[in-house]
Amino acid sequence: MNLTQHLVIFAKAPRLGTVKSRLAADVGEVEAVRIYRQLAEQTIRPLSRDARWQTYLALTPDKDALDGFGWSSPKLARLPQGRGDLGDRLGRIHHDLAPGPVIFIGTDLPDINNERVARAFKALGNYDAVIGPAGDGGYWLIGFKRRPRILDVFNNIRWSSSHTMKDTIRNIEAKIHQPRIKLLEQLNDIDDIASYQKAQNKRLRK
Repeated sequence: MNLTQHLVIFAKAPRLGTVKSRLAADVGEVEAVRIYRQLAEQTIRPLSRDARWQTYLALTPDKDALDGFGWSSPKLARLPQGRGDLGDRLGRIHHDLAPGPVIFIGTDLPDINNERVARAFKALGNYDAVIGPAGDGGYWLIGFKRRPRILDVFNNIRWSSSHTMKDTIRNIEAKIHQPRIKLLEQLNDIDDIASYQKAQNKRLRK
C-alpha cells in the first residue's frame, strides 16, 4: 500500500510587526512584509501544485488558517498551528497527520524547490529521518518516515539557537535504537538584509 506523502509548510500570516524582525530592522516593517510575502509565494505555489505529495499550509495565528488566506491556492489544505512553542506546534501536527512520511519546511528559504523536497521524500524510503542543516545550527527541513512513529521528538529543544539540530538528533536517538538519519546539503534562510541581497544576486546569476 502506498502511503500519502505529507509536506507541511509552516508560515506566519504576513502582518506588520510579526515577521522577519531582523530584516525589518534593516529595511522597515512594510518592506519586510513585502519580502516575506514574496518568499512565501515562491515556496508555496510550486510545491502545492506537485502531485507527488499532499501539501498543507500550517499558519499562525490560527484564525488565518481557519478563514483561508489570500496568496495560498484554494486547493492547498490549511492547518492551524495551535498553541505553544514551535516544538509543541510541530509535534501536534506530526502526531495528528494520517499515516505516511512527513516533511516540514518554512517559507524563508529561496533555494528550496520541488526536486529538493522530492529527494528528501526519497531518502525516507531508506532512512528513519531526514534533516536539511542550516548554517546557524538549525535546519531548513526535517522529515520522518513515521514507521515506527516517533513521539515527542520536538520536546526540550533550544529553538533558534546553535543547538537546535543537535537537540533534535538527540531526541531522535533517544526514541529509536540506532536511527538512520540522512543529512541533506546545508542551506541558509533569509534573516537580514545581507542574506536577502545575497539570495537576490544568486537568483539574478541563474
